[in-house]
Amino acid sequence: MEEASPVDERKRLIIVLENASLEAARLHPYRYDSKMQLLNCDEHQSILKRLGRDIADARPDIVHQCLLALLDSPLNKSGHLEVYIHTVKGVVIRINPETRIPRTIKRFSGLMVQLLEKGCIVSDSEGKNKLLEIVPPPVTNYLPANARKIALSWNSEKVKLYDYFKKIPGDGPVVVAVGAMAKGADTFADSYADDKIGISQYSLSAAVACSKVCCALEDLWDIM
Repeated sequence: MEEASPVDERKRLIIVLENASLEAARLHPYRYDSKMQLLNCDEHQSILKRLGRDIADARPDIVHQCLLALLDSPLNKSGHLEVYIHTVKGVVIRINPETRIPRTIKRFSGLMVQLLEKGCIVSDSEGKNKLLEIVPPPVTNYLPANARKIALSWNSEKVKLYDYFKKIPGDGPVVVAVGAMAKGADTFADSYADDKIGISQYSLSAAVACSKVCCALEDLWDIM
């Protein structure tokens, strides 16, 4: 069997899902059978209100939709994509491109609880192949110094992604930060972004934004 060809560093996209809502909590701490649960606005509205929390802050479904779009993409299957999650609590999660994300939010939530409790999810008994892994912050430790770092922002100048990527100078990879939250200011990548761009005249979901970025680079890099 022939070995796979190494991926050209100039054709590598790193997506950072910023301000992600992934928070596990023991909702009934005084019950002996209480288990950790992933907070979400559908199941835990009364608890969130009691805690004085905005229910819009508990949206793990946004991360779930983004991961499905990204890991299903030809860009990922061809070996040109890396994904990191940076939660609103500061947790950094590295996603193995080979990970098969559960299709339902219930199973996804269970997987995220395991990850937040154990620190990693492995695919073998020896624990060598880590599918999901919590890594030490900050997330900038995992972004190449020679990468062009871009943040998607509704308030920024609108560009056509294909043309924008085509004009990026240099031979390094591309980093794109996407806000994986229901609402809030687009300041999530101000500490490391070289540029902020808008990609549509319409308000897009984070998952659609991720898909548009992948599609533009698939066209540019001739990935089908």
